Amino acid sequence: MDSLSSGTVADVLVKLHQESYVADAPLQSEGHSEADGQWLAKFLESERNDLKGTYRGFAENFLCVSPKFGRHLYMLARASKAKCIVEFGTSMGVSAIYLAAALRDNGGGRLICTELEESKAERAKANIAAAGLSDLVDIRVGDARETLASGLGGKIDMVLLDGAWSLYRQVLTLLEPHLNPGTVVVADNATDTPGGYIEYVRDPSNGYVSMPLLDKSRGNELTIRTK
Repeated sequence: MDSLSSGTVADVLVKLHQESYVADAPLQSEGHSEADGQWLAKFLESERNDLKGTYRGFAENFLCVSPKFGRHLYMLARASKAKCIVEFGTSMGVSAIYLAAALRDNGGGRLICTELEESKAERAKANIAAAGLSDLVDIRVGDARETLASGLGGKIDMVLLDGAWSLYRQVLTLLEPHLNPGTVVVADNATDTPGGYIEYVRDPSNGYVSMPLLDKSRGNELTIRTK
């Protein structure tokens, strides 16, 4: 079974990627890019000083994964036979649809999502419902350090870090008691994250093996839990 090639999920994803291109085009024209070192430094400072305010400013932007990267996430979840996935930074729910589709095609499971901006969480719920995947998804609204502190159930098979960059290491260490050996961790835009995320996951003594994934300029990092 492949939900990405045809049917409701595929149709919804095409629609959402089209909407994201329109919504996020002004950001690109204004030079809002992780490849722009000056903008990145200012953004990270804003994130540290006012986390909620910073992301409220992007409430109408998708900031979502590309179709290529979304398909990669789907394939990772399928290959790992994931049954429980945690996503930090759900935005409008595009990446959640890729992940939930993988769970459905794996025979079922649970996707726990967390999103700081309430209006985005509501739109994500609607988009996930349109894709027919609501029964697999638990969307939590608020700071991930609180929303993921409890209620995770058993072990986690896959993690997607795609929220506030400065919180990647904190969120990962919060989830560590629930990670299996072999758990897949994907971090988007991780290269310049403060808090030493890259250094942490690339240190084998911390129980991970890790390397850059796909386009190095975007800082995507693929990590596997080893203990």
